[in-house]
Amino acid sequence: MDTIRTVTVTRYMQPLREGGSLPALAEADDDFKYVVKFKGGGHGVKTLIAELIGGEIARALGLKVPELVFAELDECFGRSEGDEEIQDLLKASQGLNLGLHFLSGAFTYDPVVTKIDPLLASKIVWLDSLITNVDRSFRNTNMLIWHKELWLIDHGSCLYFQYTWEGWEEKATSPFLYIKDHVLLPQATQMEEADRICRELVTENKIREIVQLVPDEWLQWELPDETPEQLRTVYFTFLSNRLKYSNQFIQTAQDAAEISI
Repeated sequence: MDTIRTVTVTRYMQPLREGGSLPALAEADDDFKYVVKFKGGGHGVKTLIAELIGGEIARALGLKVPELVFAELDECFGRSEGDEEIQDLLKASQGLNLGLHFLSGAFTYDPVVTKIDPLLASKIVWLDSLITNVDRSFRNTNMLIWHKELWLIDHGSCLYFQYTWEGWEEKATSPFLYIKDHVLLPQATQMEEADRICRELVTENKIREIVQLVPDEWLQWELPDETPEQLRTVYFTFLSNRLKYSNQFIQTAQDAAEISI
């Protein structure tokens, strides 16, 4: 089973004021820099859960994702921070947060400048259909070019069923209509082949392993009343049910691509 390293954040470097979670560039005790997403911001731990599960499923598919680490903040961290908003965020984020290894010198993927191999594009569209990622559009590609390779970042907007929670069973097997806005959809011309490959790599057992990585600390919610293990079961069941209906979501992607031509 895969494991996630734990590092301790030693220096807050600068905020990255993108989205509601106020991520930041920070340095850790292993001397590496990370983009840290804080449980005290935006949608809280649910963003971190989506980031962890989405990123690790992408990695299981052989797609390039920056290393994810648990980023520990102790209770004294951030007291000297001059910005009151940031100080409040850090205070609310004591304990385990999530860091993504910082890809120094990377630049944002531009679909006009860089064309992607059709099978790779199809795998990414398949991934985002599985995890219901609403945030890989022309407006915000959430992909970087680093050392001439395509890297996927920011999966915090996937698994959006968790923000309402009710009716998650139906959402697990519903068509993912937001795929029509996917930046790589025009290049994803090998969806059937991608489905065959991806289903071999992402099995129910692999999904279970990835869901088990979610810390209990992130599953202590006021609502619903389920235990951490019961909540993990919901995430596992949601994803395994979507996997069973992969033929449906690749058809949705293909139909959307035809309409956009």
